[in-house]
Amino acid sequence: MKRNSYSSLAFAAVVALGLAASSLAIAADGIDCLAPVNTPSANSAVIMPRVWNDCPASTLTLLNNYPAMVSMNDTDVECVGWTNLHVWALSEDGITPAIFENCSHYSLGCAFNGSFSGAGVGEGGLRLSPWWSLQADGRFMVRIGGNGEIACFGGRLPFYSFTSGWGVTYTPGTDIWLEIVYSPHALTVADPATIQYKVLYNNNLYYSGEMPFDQGNPAEGHGEYGALFPAQVGGFLQEPNGSGGALFNFTGEWKNIHYHGPEATPTSSKSWGQLKTMYR
Repeated sequence: MKRNSYSSLAFAAVVALGLAASSLAIAADGIDCLAPVNTPSANSAVIMPRVWNDCPASTLTLLNNYPAMVSMNDTDVECVGWTNLHVWALSEDGITPAIFENCSHYSLGCAFNGSFSGAGVGEGGLRLSPWWSLQADGRFMVRIGGNGEIACFGGRLPFYSFTSGWGVTYTPGTDIWLEIVYSPHALTVADPATIQYKVLYNNNLYYSGEMPFDQGNPAEGHGEYGALFPAQVGGFLQEPNGSGGALFNFTGEWKNIHYHGPEATPTSSKSWGQLKTMYR
């Protein structure tokens, strides 16, 4: 099973950064909160299928009707590979992923529904992916099958488990509201960026509280005390996580997608009533 190496992903990120700098109004370096700073005005989504492609003969059906719905269905039989990974990213032009800075200020929420039949276990949800792994790491995950875990981890994300903290687990085929709220603050050790994770499920609302980012590695030159630069924001579906050649059929749906960028005030939470009107 082939995975991109750290060095190849870093090189790809540098290339992507160079292209983005020529076409987007981004800050001079993107790593701090010194003017000018940029939060993308995302108005669309782009789908990037088969980031990992251990079942290359699978039948993949994609729908991009952002913001009403983004959906993916992947099915195959007789594949003995481990996993396929498909992702989508917020975009400002419907063609290229939006580039998020360390000082960007935003929230992203949606009603996610992950379902499957056949063998294997899947994962899906939201992502905030760091510069060295722009399409794979940094996940707000619900497990589709298995133990139904709901957790946030990987990349630059502070770890949080709704399953451990609240005892809540996910049942495949049901809607669950997932939301991330990123606030850069001062990007210092005394006032680091924070991220808040929110879940609305079975008429119950759960919060992580504001989780601080650690320093990261200043020698790498991508910023400190935040998500780092450049980053991508969107969703992911990974499956079948091993089916042993048996039939698998996985679907991920992201419905009623709400992104708030430059106008967002991430430190103020949406009200219970507002969240319930968006949850379907």
